[in-house]
Amino acid sequence: MSLFEQLGMVMLRSLDPEKSHHFALSALRAGLAPLPGPVTSPRLKTKFAGMEMPNPIGLAAGFDKNAEAIPQLSRAGFGFIELGAVTPRPQPGNPKPRLFRLTEDQAVINRFGFNNDGMEEITNRLARCRHSHHRTDIPVGLNLGANKDSEDRAGDFAKVLARCGNFIDFATVNVSSPNTERLRDLQGPEALEALLAGVMDARKGLDHNVPILLKIAPDLDNSELMEIAEVARKAALDGVIATNTTLSREGLKSAHKNEAGGLSGKPLFEKSTRVLAQLSRHLGTDVPLIGVGGVGSALDAYTKIRAGASLVQVYSAMVYHGLSLAPRIARGLDELLEKDGYDSVLEAVGTGRDAWL
Repeated sequence: MSLFEQLGMVMLRSLDPEKSHHFALSALRAGLAPLPGPVTSPRLKTKFAGMEMPNPIGLAAGFDKNAEAIPQLSRAGFGFIELGAVTPRPQPGNPKPRLFRLTEDQAVINRFGFNNDGMEEITNRLARCRHSHHRTDIPVGLNLGANKDSEDRAGDFAKVLARCGNFIDFATVNVSSPNTERLRDLQGPEALEALLAGVMDARKGLDHNVPILLKIAPDLDNSELMEIAEVARKAALDGVIATNTTLSREGLKSAHKNEAGGLSGKPLFEKSTRVLAQLSRHLGTDVPLIGVGGVGSALDAYTKIRAGASLVQVYSAMVYHGLSLAPRIARGLDELLEKDGYDSVLEAVGTGRDAWL
C-alpha cells in the first residue's frame, strides 16, 4: 500500500462508516485511487461459466450498489466485479446508523436492507458503461434483490434481470441477505426452485446468455446445503457463491459486536470456508463455486480455492487494507500457485477440501 493510500485510509477511518463508504466511491470516480489495470499471468487467467477472467479475484456485491464506478473498478486489479444489490423500485433501506466497523475483529456489521436507486436508474448507468472506452473488459455482474414491501419478492428477481440483463455479464440471485425480513425463507427448496424457474424464464428474453449464480448464507446446516445442491443441479445454475454475511457473533471483541445485521470480514472466514467445502463435496464438478467471506490475503484466497472455489471475492477487508488489496492478492496468489507447481488456478481447485470437512 502506497503512502498516499495509507494517508487516505487514515482519513476514511476517521469518518462515520457509511459516509466513509460514499467518500471512497467519490474518490475512486475522481481518480484518487490506484488503478493498475487487470493483474494477470498464464497461471491466473481463468474461465468460469463461459466468462474469461484475467485473474480469479473479484469484487463482491455491496461496494458499488448503484453502478456508479464501473470504469474505475474495472481497472482496479480485479478479475471481475459484482454490482448491487438492485431492486425493481428504489428504496432507502433501513434506518441509520446501519454500518459498523469492528476494528479489533477486522470485521464489519451492516444492516443496509438493499438500499439502492432502483433498476431503471441503474440500467441507464449500465448501458452507458457497457461500451465505454474508460473501462477494461472484465466481466461485470449484478446482484439481484427484492423490494422490502414487494407483494411478489420471488418475481422481483426475474423483473430486475429482465430489465438489466442485456447490459451485464452475469447475475446473482441474492436470497441470503439477513437484512430484509424473511428473505432467507426463499432459500427453502420449494420456494427456491420456483424463484429460479422465474429467473431462468426471464433470461430467455435477453439478447445474450447471462450466467445465473445463487448466493447462499453461511448459517445453513449440512442437510440444508444438500438441498441447495440438489436445487442448483435441477435449475442448471451456472454457479453458487458461498457465502453471504452471517448472523453469528461468536468470539467477537469489538464494542459493536451486538449490533443487528450481517457480519462480514475476518471472523467469517472459517465458517464460510467450511460451508464452501461442504457444498463443493455435494456438487462435485456439476456446478462451480465462488468463495467469499473473510478473504484478506493471498493465502486466504488460495485456501478458498483449495477448499473448492474456482473464483474468490473480496470486500470487507478493503475497509482495513485499501483498494490495492485486490492486485496484491492476485500477485501473491500467482506466487503461491507457482510455488506449489500449479500451472493454472483450475488445477488447485478442491485440492485441500478434505481439511475442511
